[in-house]
Amino acid sequence: MKKDKKAPRRWLQWRRGDASKVGRWHWPIRSAGINFALGYGVLFLISATLFLSFIWWSSTNLLTQHVRAFIETDAQELTQRWNYGGPPALSSAITDRLEQNIDDDALYLLIDRHGRRLAGNLPGWPVAITKMDHFYELTIRRYTFSTPAQFKAYHLTHGFKLIVGHDIRGRALLSTVITRTLIWCAVMIALLAIGGALVVRNLFRRIVGSIARTASAVASGDLNHRIALTGSETDLVAETVNTMLDRINRLMEGVRQVSNAIAHDLRTPITRARNQLEEALFSASSPDELRLAAEKAIGDLDHITGIFEALLRIAQIEAGARRSAFTMVDLNQLLTNIAELYEASAEEAGLSLHMDISPLPLLYGDERMLQQALANLLDNAIKFSPPHSALSLTAHPVTAITPRGHTAHTAPTGIEISVQDQGPGMNEADILRAHERFFRAESARHTPGSGLGLSLVQAVTSLHHGRLTLTRMDPGLQVTLSLPLIQQETDRTKTVVPL
Repeated sequence: MKKDKKAPRRWLQWRRGDASKVGRWHWPIRSAGINFALGYGVLFLISATLFLSFIWWSSTNLLTQHVRAFIETDAQELTQRWNYGGPPALSSAITDRLEQNIDDDALYLLIDRHGRRLAGNLPGWPVAITKMDHFYELTIRRYTFSTPAQFKAYHLTHGFKLIVGHDIRGRALLSTVITRTLIWCAVMIALLAIGGALVVRNLFRRIVGSIARTASAVASGDLNHRIALTGSETDLVAETVNTMLDRINRLMEGVRQVSNAIAHDLRTPITRARNQLEEALFSASSPDELRLAAEKAIGDLDHITGIFEALLRIAQIEAGARRSAFTMVDLNQLLTNIAELYEASAEEAGLSLHMDISPLPLLYGDERMLQQALANLLDNAIKFSPPHSALSLTAHPVTAITPRGHTAHTAPTGIEISVQDQGPGMNEADILRAHERFFRAESARHTPGSGLGLSLVQAVTSLHHGRLTLTRMDPGLQVTLSLPLIQQETDRTKTVVPL
């Protein structure tokens, strides 16, 4: 039977969409909590190892420097004794030091030119020591045990030699203690990493489980279900998801309201058109009566078509599809033309239109959409104004003082356009809902319209990054468009100058 040499490597293979492709080896643990805890534990273990290693190195190095300084100082004093009294004085000094050495860590050896030991506690000259004035670290036999020691040899006159050393069992003991401490720290860190993995995994499971339960409830139709807040850092995710669900709930509620409003507002003209055609079919006695019924039905159907066209325009504007038609717009000319057009309509309704238009800078926007929004505002103002009252159309730039060098400079940052009437106006509750589609205030129930005029104005204002404000006057209502000056877009980027 032929052996498969690649079989031992198959456990390293993983698939990326195609079972025949072999990729790199990947970490087998899929739990984010465990991976986070293990990564933290490994990092902490490496940090602790480096820290303890530095302590070990600095401690042993300090001890070594201390031992060498002691050897050098002791050797200088012994050399002075040699210079003062020769071999007898040096031998006597070594004997005194050994008798007074309570820790039994001092090591000495004095030999003559023939290698005979004259004084000290070393049995003989170590073979490893071949150089003078050089430190050696050797393991020697003392009594019944072996111990490490530091040595340094010195030349004396007349061929005599001296060794001064020090037992460094303390440094070895310290190294052992630090090594054991490092091992126990590694064990404790591993245990903490495992415990942390369990805690983090449970935390992740809790937040993911809460999100999964909420998503399942929303998928089942319960849009009021929300993720519970726990008071931890995961609340940021929970609050973001809850905000998103609130937004979805509002949008769904808006869709339901729009659907209900469409059904309510379209039922009347459709029913009226059907009744008119049915009545003409059975009771019309002449072509003129049939023509009149058909014209009325066409008018009702045109009204329905207008509602759908308005809804389509609002949807296109809110989707940003109309921003491709943006160009530099001369609002001075636009306002002049629309004021001349509606001045005649106001006179026919027995109203007077007053204009207060200041010179305005160019605005980057959609001229047709702005014209449609202003036309809707003037239409509403004329529709709801009582006879022999006045309308006003005002427009002026909004300026801000900006520093330029050592002087202040006044520059336009936006444009405000207001339309004010003297009609019944709106209460505060109606003002808050005025921009909703198909919403009509109580005072406008008996006037023709579909309730989409201000919705279109709101959409156009949002398209231009502006703000629509309705203010209750005494009497009447003032509607203000606040449009910021937007620089021409380049490469799909734009700069908005805040008001």
